[in-house]
Amino acid sequence: MTDYSLTSGRLFATAAALIALAAVLLGWYALVRPGPRGRPLAAVIVGAAGLLTGGFVIAVADGGPGSGSGVVGGYVAVALGLIGGGLGWLALGRAGRRTRTPR
Repeated sequence: MTDYSLTSGRLFATAAALIALAAVLLGWYALVRPGPRGRPLAAVIVGAAGLLTGGFVIAVADGGPGSGSGVVGGYVAVALGLIGGGLGWLALGRAGRRTRTPR
């Protein structure tokens, strides 16, 4: 096996990072284009999924960076999951303010 082969840890970490990247894109789109509340909520949920999956990869990794266990991808997934969830949370707050009627 070479140092650059695709191990199961790297594959799982890549999938987690792609899920978290989808959360960032959903959250950004929800901020830029306000619409239904489902879009920001989806960003929060997908961001949490990427965050948890990345955390799982980090928790079960048996080596450091370069060992093939997916540690770097896990950290990327955690960071992107936090960013995507945060963007979704901000968009969710904006959607709530926009739909409220004054008393």
